[in-house]
Amino acid sequence: MGFGFRNQRGANMLDGGAHFYNTYETKDGKHVCVGAIEPQFYAELVEKSGVDPNRFGPQMDNDRWVDFKAELTEVFKTKTRDEWCEIMEGSDVCFAPVLSILEAPDHPHNRHRETFVTVDGVTQPAPSPRFSRTTPAISHAARIPGEDTRSVLAELGLGADEVDTLETARVVQTTAAG
Repeated sequence: MGFGFRNQRGANMLDGGAHFYNTYETKDGKHVCVGAIEPQFYAELVEKSGVDPNRFGPQMDNDRWVDFKAELTEVFKTKTRDEWCEIMEGSDVCFAPVLSILEAPDHPHNRHRETFVTVDGVTQPAPSPRFSRTTPAISHAARIPGEDTRSVLAELGLGADEVDTLETARVVQTTAAG
């Protein structure tokens, strides 16, 4: 028993070895992640997941992590991702659903934090970092790859023939719009 570094992939706390800092598949084939490192958060994970607190007591006994992870793998498969959200969100479990790119903008946390913005009909991540006194401005929607290549290279002093040569050699990409 003990907690120390193991020189193998997937055997340490933050690389997938720990049962309390991992991602699990749910009954509906979706996923949830937990990051209950501190003892008070771990206790909450044990309680909310319904595993035996006596068996799961020694959190940092990494000799038992494989068994604990196997058990939690089965436990998380007993409910859908949304059912686990109902159980764990709003608690101190250090838990989150794994969201698809289409789900992420509509999650309450992301809406509250204004994590995504819509510009010209395209929903995209908001600029970050965001500071209290400085609001980043979005001047346009996402650009088509290569759309600005010619103008940027011209600002750097390259002529049209040089850009054509770079494009022919597949060093840069341009588009008809660029």
